[in-house]
Amino acid sequence: MRAVFLGTPEIAVPSLERMIVAGHDVALVVTQPDRPKGRGHALAAPPVKLAALAHGIEVYQPERVRRPEAVEKLRAARADVMAIIAFGQIIPQTIIDLVPHGIINVHASLLPKYRGAAPIQWAIANGETVTGVTTMRIDAGLDTGDMLLKAELAIGPDETAEELAARIAVLGADLLVGTLDGLARGAIVPQKQDDAEATHAPILKKEDGWLDWKQPARMLHNRVRGFNPWPGGWTRFRGQTLHIWRTRAAEDAPVFEPGLLARHGKRWFAGSAGPALELLEVQLEGKKRVTAQEFANGQRLSGNEFLEAHP
Repeated sequence: MRAVFLGTPEIAVPSLERMIVAGHDVALVVTQPDRPKGRGHALAAPPVKLAALAHGIEVYQPERVRRPEAVEKLRAARADVMAIIAFGQIIPQTIIDLVPHGIINVHASLLPKYRGAAPIQWAIANGETVTGVTTMRIDAGLDTGDMLLKAELAIGPDETAEELAARIAVLGADLLVGTLDGLARGAIVPQKQDDAEATHAPILKKEDGWLDWKQPARMLHNRVRGFNPWPGGWTRFRGQTLHIWRTRAAEDAPVFEPGLLARHGKRWFAGSAGPALELLEVQLEGKKRVTAQEFANGQRLSGNEFLEAHP
């Protein structure tokens, strides 16, 4: 089918690549404008733009896709279908109505669970062991469109959001191509979502990464890996921000007072509700990431200091 592809970050690149390999005629790629990045604030192209240019596909980067000139640009592509993955802008009804097969979204959850901007992160943070991908026809709501195909994926017990996103990107690419092929053959029957089963995965805020040491170690561990790389699990130590990058939760861990930094054998723990949370890799504000033992040595931990109870 003749298609327009809308996407921006790295997670969307495998879907674009698979569409091209599968023989779909990608007439236009729409992505966010180049943005300043890094310490030098030099303009950096979105990953999807780089992938499109490598295949000689025209790239369009509107500041607002709902503006009349952007709508006309999409209309002029005369596509049969549009595919959208992590584009970063709300799509108005005027664009949804442009293509006969609709706009197909690859959403990183098993809808209707985890509607919203951060389904991968919240699935891990909430302790889910299974997630997946759903393709759907978008409508004017927030991830409320009719579902087309689904595929499940197990979440590893120590897997981070970044690691899971890489696997979901590949699974989503395969599911998108299967969806486009099924639509072309008329072999897919769209299914309505049950709103009563819906859960929300809102966009992440810095405060979501705050670790409450009165929670069980497993819950804290899930938040650490779910919010990696941003905003990261974090706490306060001696008045400074301390990022907790890698942890381990075990039922046979020692029990310490919530927030207490304590050594057990050659390992360092933070006290929590029930067994303590083992700290593996941390980063103090303005410093590099180090192992918990390196941190303890550098800070000369005595074993009777506490992580702050409030941000």
